[in-house]
Amino acid sequence: MTLEILTPDKKVFEGEVTAVTVPGTMGSFQILKDHAPIISTLEDGPVIIKSKTGEDTFIIKGGVVEVLKNKIIVLAEGVA
Repeated sequence: MTLEILTPDKKVFEGEVTAVTVPGTMGSFQILKDHAPIISTLEDGPVIIKSKTGEDTFIIKGGVVEVLKNKIIVLAEGVA
């Protein structure tokens, strides 16, 4: 899967991932390979990225996530 984390200022992250956990408005949820298409609003909180090289965490300030055909795009209002 590919993941992009974008803010109005810059691209924060782009790369191949095995799992992503995002802070959804109704609670955090994990996105794995072949996840159903979804668009969801996000709260302030951590985006946890798991890849073959390890785990990274970005703290976002709200936004939206879109998942479609193993491509995940996180549009964040900001990153702490």
